[in-house]
Amino acid sequence: MRYCVFCGSSVGARSEYLATARELGATLARRGIGLVYGGSNVGLMGELADAALSAGGHVIGVIPEALVEAEVAHPSLSELRVVESMHARKSLMAELSDGFMALPGGIGTLEELLEILTWAQLGVHRHPCGVIDVGGYFEDLQRLLHHAVDERFLRAEHRDMLMFADSVDGLLERFESYTPPTLEKWIERSAT
Repeated sequence: MRYCVFCGSSVGARSEYLATARELGATLARRGIGLVYGGSNVGLMGELADAALSAGGHVIGVIPEALVEAEVAHPSLSELRVVESMHARKSLMAELSDGFMALPGGIGTLEELLEILTWAQLGVHRHPCGVIDVGGYFEDLQRLLHHAVDERFLRAEHRDMLMFADSVDGLLERFESYTPPTLEKWIERSAT
């Protein structure tokens, strides 16, 4: 079992972001769950990996060649997979993972999370997707998804495929009991 974690290449403005990244890394390792992440040694990404490694976990980093050349690749991972592009990175991370979660991060984190959620909606994978809503960081994303349902651009069942939890253990418990919906992607013409 391996979970992919998307998170910031910065540590952010709050100490609780850093603490949660470290807690997640250590908790995954203690539970025998491998970590797949973006392969960097900076920001929340580096702290997450270091915590998992320190707790005896198996950590796979997936990083594009350009970022290796920029000297941000983590030097001490269980495995470092170097790929040609960001697209190849996301594809390999998805292939290696049994679930997907996000901690706070910027545009890259949001893009990765929403793409993998789109893949779930389209049936490309049937794995759980969720966020650890540290200090309310993802509250506006949750509101936006509710708004998309209200405006009939998204089904409620698909919105609910993205799980929100305010703790590491809370999200892991939800992942353990996850059952993917068996719905069609499209909203019926009569509902528009």
